[in-house]
Formats: sequence, structure tokens, C-alpha cells
Amino acid sequence: MIFPMPTVPKPAKLSVTDLPQGCIIGLGGCWTAAGLVQDGVWQDMNHALKQQHHAVEWNLTELDQLDHLGAQVLWNHWGKVWPGVVKLKPEHRAVLDRVDRFTTQPPASIRYSFSHWLQRYGGRVWSGFAQVADFVRLVGQLVLDLVQLLSSPRLGPWRDVSGHLYQFGATALPITALVGFLIGVVFAYLTSQQLRLFGADAFIVDILGLSLIRELGPILAAILMAGRSGSAITAQVGVMRVTEELDAMRVMGIPLGSRLVMPRAMALALVMPLISVWTTLAALAGGMVSAELVLQVSPAFFFEALPKAVSVPNLYLALGKSLVFGLLIALTGCHFGLRVQPNTESLGRGTTASVVTAITMVIVVDAIFAVVFKDVGI
Repeated sequence: MIFPMPTVPKPAKLSVTDLPQGCIIGLGGCWTAAGLVQDGVWQDMNHALKQQHHAVEWNLTELDQLDHLGAQVLWNHWGKVWPGVVKLKPEHRAVLDRVDRFTTQPPASIRYSFSHWLQRYGGRVWSGFAQVADFVRLVGQLVLDLVQLLSSPRLGPWRDVSGHLYQFGATALPITALVGFLIGVVFAYLTSQQLRLFGADAFIVDILGLSLIRELGPILAAILMAGRSGSAITAQVGVMRVTEELDAMRVMGIPLGSRLVMPRAMALALVMPLISVWTTLAALAGGMVSAELVLQVSPAFFFEALPKAVSVPNLYLALGKSLVFGLLIALTGCHFGLRVQPNTESLGRGTTASVVTAITMVIVVDAIFAVVFKDVGI
């Protein structure tokens, strides 16, 4: 059996007829993918089209074939508008009409009015107020759940609280100790460089003790827990939204506040003071090592001078701040987790917003504590 050999399409052609009023451009051959990709044809046609800017007429009646690729080439050269005079066959006009209909037009420059800007930023402000209202509602629901827990403690979610205590607390000990120790080493080393200039080596204990116990220890632990546990809370609750577990809990009548929010808030509020003390001790250990290596301040002198340099109210203030930080981190994580939409993109945005918001709130609340309790322990 003999199969016919496939015919090679004619290459695309372009001719120019000069007239006093302009030129007439005639197209011939096959303006198709097969006709344009032949040796040198694509470059020749592009070069020829770029040279023609004053055509008064386009004659496409001699075209053998025209597909959407060739039509797109012509349409782009015409600037996505029909030229003044075009002669072509009906079937070729249909191809060009489809290219005209489905080709995206370049966006026109838009001049925004004052009302548009007002609506745009007003919507953002309104969304911010809505989020604040939801957060306040979440805090109120937590208070009601805690009151109900005090009235019937045997019905409390203690198993969940125990699991979260281990997840938020025990598993965070290595990373918080490592970061705290390194921060103590760096802080003591940089401080010692300045104290040596004035011969005030012994005051490194006062600087390290007061700054680490009162400020750096709690806020460093809170930032670490916001990035670690806050994101985990948002991801856990958000995944429950994506997998429709939250909807199932509502259908079964299980309250989300007492089963999801309260155990995490209680666990993180209980564990944050302990993590803060742990991080502060690690930072003091790092500062003590650095002080001995740089200033030759012995650990015995460090232990003797530390209670005199830092009064007990500073420790109480640090523990109180840490408890508030834990509550804020847990509530922020639950807030953004409950707002996640049932898609993975919203889950990623919610987790990122949770971490950023929690860290920002920790720093703002720490600044408020510093101003309100400026006379405590100083």
C-alpha cells in the first residue's frame, strides 16, 4: 500500500506596491504555524512587517491559508485595531474576528477619584474594626467559658490542656534555651566592651540581671513562642476549617470556644511564665560565661551580686507579663485560625498574619507594661 507524501505548505509571503498616497501590502502563501516556521521565513516576515508603517491598504485575498498564529501576528502588527482598508476572504475574516474578540486589550490608564480612594481605604478600616470586634468577642467567650469551668471543673477539657502543655512547653525548651544562651553571650560581650573603658566591670551583673529578668527574657520567650506556638495554633484550627471539622463540630453542638480556644489559652498562659524563666536563666548563664571570659567576673561573684542588683518585684513583673503574653498569643492564633477560609491560600495568609500580629501585640503590650510599671523594682 502506497501512502501519499505529505504536502509542504507554501511559505508566507509579503509584497509591497508603492503608490503616491502610500503603499499597498499584499500577503500570500500560508500564514500558518507551518508556513511561518520554515527556514528564515519567520525572521523575514517580522522584519518586513516592521518596515511597513504607512500602508493605505492590506490585500489578503491571495492568502492560501490563515490560522490563528498568523492572524495573531498580523493583529499585533496592526496594534490590535483594524486598519482602514482590508481586502480578505470571508473565512480569513472569521479567523481575524476571533483573534480580535479573544485578544486581551492593554489596560487603559485609570484615574481614581477621591470617592474611590475613600471607599478603598474605608473598606480596609471597616475590616480592621470587624477583626477587633471578633477578637473582643473571642475574649468575652473565653471569660464565659472560664466562669463555667470554675462552676463545674470536672467537666473541663483537662486532657486537651495537658497535651497542649507538653506541646507548647516541653518541646520548646531546647530552642528557647539555645536562643537565650546565645543572646546572653552576645549581650554580655557587647556590654563588657563599654564597661572596660570606664573600669566598671562589676556593673555587668546589674545590667545583665535587670535587663534580662525584667525585659529581654520575657519578650524573647514571647517572640519565640509567637513564631512557634502561635503559628501552630493557627495552622491547627485552620486545617480543621479546610477539612470541615469545625462545621462538623457545630452540627454536633460542640462549642468551639470551650473545646478549641480555652484549652490552648489556658495551656499557653500557664507555660509562658515557665518558658520565660527558663529562657532568662539560659540567657543569664550565657552572660555569666561571657563575663568570666572577657571581664574575669567569676560565677561566685555573679551569684552573690545578682540578688542585690535585681529586686523581687522585677521577677513578679516578668511573670505577670509572660502570662499576658501567653494569653495574647493563644487568642491571636485562634482568632486567625477561625477566620481561615476553606482553601490552602487563606491558610497560609492566616498563619503569616497570626505570627506578625502576635509579635506586634507582644511588643506593644510590653511597652505599655514598661510605662505603667516604670517605678516598680527600679
